[in-house]
Amino acid sequence: MEELLRTNDITLIPLARTLLSEEGIETFELDVNMSVLEGSIGILPRRLMVRRDEIDQARRVLREAGVRFED
Repeated sequence: MEELLRTNDITLIPLARTLLSEEGIETFELDVNMSVLEGSIGILPRRLMVRRDEIDQARRVLREAGVRFED
């Protein structure tokens, strides 16, 4: 798995997961429990992972949808 994006924005990961799911790209979210442990105040970012062989396609899907993220 490779990191696609890392964010404190609680709306970005569900949006990205939905867009990617519609394209048949499976995702896995990391650091969810750490975010809950710190009280959900947004200090610790969550990470969205995709399979290494789908990373380029996943980036393209998000860019085409206008999702801003760092490569």
